[in-house]
Amino acid sequence: MAVRKKTINFEQSIDELESLVEALESGTLSLEDSLKAFEKGVRITRECQDALKEAEQKISLLSQNSQGVISANAFDQPEES
Repeated sequence: MAVRKKTINFEQSIDELESLVEALESGTLSLEDSLKAFEKGVRITRECQDALKEAEQKISLLSQNSQGVISANAFDQPEES
């Protein structure tokens, strides 16, 4: 059986990270709860980094021209023919 990679909702993950940071900064969490929140934050951060790397790889592949050369074009400027 193939293992399917878990997809994340990037925006929800960022919101969750912000909530965790606010809770940690508030100073109201116990040491144990702070550690759990920190561990969860690290896990979410890694998932977000993986999602960003994957998106970057997709963009890189889509940006290659027919000779396999990657061209760096600004998104708001059309390519010249």
